[in-house]
Amino acid sequence: MESACSILKKLSSELGDVAEISPQKQRRLDQVEPVRAGSAQQKSDPLLFTSRPFLLCGLPLKRTPGGTLLHKRRNGAFILQVCGHPKYGLPFGQDRLIPLWVATKAVRQKSREITFSSGAEILNEFGLPPDGPHYRRLIAGFKRIFGSTIFFGTDEMLETADVWDCSRFCFFERVRLWTKDPTLRPQDATLRQNSVVLSEAFWAEVQAHPIPVNREIVRALLHAPGALDFYMWLSWRTYGVNRPVRIPLFGERGLAAQLGTGEYLRERDFRRTVARWIAAVRNLWPECPVEISPDGTYLLSRPTSAFHQQRLAF
Repeated sequence: MESACSILKKLSSELGDVAEISPQKQRRLDQVEPVRAGSAQQKSDPLLFTSRPFLLCGLPLKRTPGGTLLHKRRNGAFILQVCGHPKYGLPFGQDRLIPLWVATKAVRQKSREITFSSGAEILNEFGLPPDGPHYRRLIAGFKRIFGSTIFFGTDEMLETADVWDCSRFCFFERVRLWTKDPTLRPQDATLRQNSVVLSEAFWAEVQAHPIPVNREIVRALLHAPGALDFYMWLSWRTYGVNRPVRIPLFGERGLAAQLGTGEYLRERDFRRTVARWIAAVRNLWPECPVEISPDGTYLLSRPTSAFHQQRLAF
């Protein structure tokens, strides 16, 4: 069996990083080793749940240039736009873990309002250290996500329809995090609970289409948001497929227009990026059911097994 160390080195290489293990990657390795060893500490549900808006519209992978508040992605005829808050900016990078965690808690608690004891609960879910820098990053991510709005519409609606019919919703209706109210008595500890109330639209979407993903694969890829988005998108597009499917890489319905990768000036650059993502995901999900077509214009997807049967290679 291949060691976790060798797999992490391979993963770093395939994601375009240096082959040497930096202190940050060593900490990631320390988080992965208990999984490989079958540690008894891993007791929580191995499945997380994401939602279609975050698969149809990949968030930016990196912090956008100063002042940029609009992130636009396309899925076929549909235009999806993420509008950031003027004060907090657009969500980016690991901010994508927040809606993933919120959707997961909503599914587990079967409630539009989710409650949790502390930010450590979120960090522990993803195998991140509960220290000051990660807490601060988490709070800033909540502000960016909470302040953002997604718009749905189509080109045809704008150009030809007498009535422009689209929908608009925020992800969360209310967020209450780590509040300290001096008027509360110690016996009122339940009032100190952190809570997030999903908007009606987002709650309806999560209820209707909870999309399962493997938590350990998410943990392994959380420092590579492009590969993480690709894995979650791939899980959604391939689950339940009973025959080979061709997924275009380019064009209005192509993958390049959907994920939060920015604009590639050359198709070959995006093709190489997808090849790296496939290799990285396959290291963690050996049954990864896609490959790039010989002419490099589409992904060929094979039928895949259920999500709960996905296992890490280590």
